[in-house]
Amino acid sequence: MDLEETHSPWGDEPSSSGPSASQSQSLGASQQSSKPANFPSRPSRITPRRLVAQPTQLKALDDDPLGPLGPLGDDSKTPNIQANEPPVPPRKEQMVVRTTLPQHQQSARRPDPHQMDDDDEDEFNRPTGPRQPPPVPPAQPSPMRTNTQPHVSVEQAAKPTFHIEVGDPHKVGDLTSSHIVYAVRTKTTSKAYREPEFEVGRRYSDFLWLYNTLHGNNPGMVVPPPPEKQAVGRFESNFVEARRAALEKMLNKIAGHTTLQHDPDLKLFLESESFNADVKHKERREPIPTESKGLMGTLGFGSSSSKFVEQDDWFHDRRVYLDALENQLKSLLKAMDTMVNQRKAMAEAAGDFSSSLHALSTVELSPALSGPLDALSELQLTIRDVYDRQAQQDMLTFGIIIEEYIRLIGSVKQAFNQRQKAFYAWHSAESDLNKRKASHDKLLRQGKSQQDRLNQVGAEVADAERKVHQARLLFEDMGRLMRQELDRFEKEKVEDFKSGVETFLESAVEAQKELIEKWETFLMQLDAEDDETVFYKPPVYQPAGGNGSKQTVVDKARATIHDDSD
Repeated sequence: MDLEETHSPWGDEPSSSGPSASQSQSLGASQQSSKPANFPSRPSRITPRRLVAQPTQLKALDDDPLGPLGPLGDDSKTPNIQANEPPVPPRKEQMVVRTTLPQHQQSARRPDPHQMDDDDEDEFNRPTGPRQPPPVPPAQPSPMRTNTQPHVSVEQAAKPTFHIEVGDPHKVGDLTSSHIVYAVRTKTTSKAYREPEFEVGRRYSDFLWLYNTLHGNNPGMVVPPPPEKQAVGRFESNFVEARRAALEKMLNKIAGHTTLQHDPDLKLFLESESFNADVKHKERREPIPTESKGLMGTLGFGSSSSKFVEQDDWFHDRRVYLDALENQLKSLLKAMDTMVNQRKAMAEAAGDFSSSLHALSTVELSPALSGPLDALSELQLTIRDVYDRQAQQDMLTFGIIIEEYIRLIGSVKQAFNQRQKAFYAWHSAESDLNKRKASHDKLLRQGKSQQDRLNQVGAEVADAERKVHQARLLFEDMGRLMRQELDRFEKEKVEDFKSGVETFLESAVEAQKELIEKWETFLMQLDAEDDETVFYKPPVYQPAGGNGSKQTVVDKARATIHDDSD
């Protein structure tokens, strides 16, 4: 219907009674879309309506807080469009506010939501404003944690450390039951122990029990063994000291192993104050696992008369290598013993030489000669002490390492034997399984007349299959474990021998430096020939008995020589 001519309710421009503004806009849009893309458009009072949201500017009246729309046909309130610009293709309308206030009213009213949308990054980056969150200060270290220890990894925290000393060897017991007792002092960070530091007394048989127990508890592992027994001379000081050092190294290697350090029998050995009673009580409850006991015993672990043929080339090569290494180490130990015995012989010879020089200096008539002879006698005593000390140090540094690795190779071979027995147990279980399966098949062919027997044989077959599975898993696990153990054996061997050789060379250099210093001092004394007080004049020896007359003759001869010189 026709609209009457009225003024706009907002008082901007009068509206006409012709087509409505919406009809005019739709007409203009249809005319604009019908033109080609490159056709120049004439300036028009009506802005073509696009599907994309375009920002518009409005006039707001003082009496209307709603901010109504201005006249739709006013070109001055709409953005200009270039004449040659092609129409923008339709796109999805974005969620933006389509109204803004004039520039002169933005400061008087609230911030324009459209401008906030365009400059939202600047708005949120402002230092102050109702929308900005309060600043959060950086985290500061707590004053209660300033003196705490540095953080360590989970692996380091889970791996305890041990420092074990074996010392204070002393003989106890009577003539028939005498033995050496060692004080075992332990410092550890493990929480499994009651105290971080403790001390117990152990004898050699206790160390041997620990080795056998750990070997039975951990098949396939290389357990560091104790030194061998010795029936003759086991109370000599040199032998006791060598055994003490070997036992100390054995315990530290066991405690440094990632698996053996958690063995409860090691804890019993290191911590128990009533060790013998605890061992007897434990053996009553849990016998020591040997070749015929434990898991391997239940799987048929026993010796086999057939010769084992290694199927794995890696283990075959390692066995050949270990045999050659054992022979070389035994030859080296033999040469080491020969060298040590020669040094001991040289020390003994230096002592005899010193005694002879001292005897000669006592009967020498001239003080200019008796003094140097006696000083040379004292020097030979020093040389004897140096040779003795060097021989002992060589055995306690390099010799003990050679003996230790000869014993370790024996422990590795024992692990190889356990693997071989696991292989025999696996094939023995397979043979037993095949026999039971044959009996089961025979009963099945006979029919259902022996149903009870058939059920019993079926249960035996299932049990035999379980044993075969366990034996196979044990053999495979022992193979993987021995690969890791041999790799660790090689790494430790290189480190230990390198350290032993360095210590051996350092002790030899120090001994030679000491001897050179002694000889240089003696030569400086010989150069001072004019000074009679340089050398010590030995007192005249006056033996009792018939030698008195002889000594008197010597004294008289010395007095005569002295008078002649005057």
